[in-house]
Amino acid sequence: MKRDKQGRRVFNDEDLDSLALIRCLKQTGMPLEDIRQFISWCADGDGTIDQRLAMFEEQRQAVEAQIHQSLLNLQKVNHKIDVYRRASQAGSEAAVDCDVLPLKTTAALLAEVADYETEHPLPE
Repeated sequence: MKRDKQGRRVFNDEDLDSLALIRCLKQTGMPLEDIRQFISWCADGDGTIDQRLAMFEEQRQAVEAQIHQSLLNLQKVNHKIDVYRRASQAGSEAAVDCDVLPLKTTAALLAEVADYETEHPLPE
């Protein structure tokens, strides 16, 4: 890491991109040991591309599982909001049919994510 005359770190665009990726990986729950391994593989060069690819494919599966669980939780929360809105209008929770929440498949939940991404694209 480059430093200025006062000893402060100086970051270029590539450094900032690397830090953003590390932050992303941490936020997805990747263990720090795995992040360190990834950084080491990057430093080792093209001979580690296959290892890096495998690592990211595994991490994608972990993120998809997190998304699935989050969407299930969102579905439950939205269901309860609907129940309580109806109860508020009826004046009593007892007057509302609290039907069982239908569970969705992973494919259906991931399709919702894809729809969300289409409606809310990431800034470039």
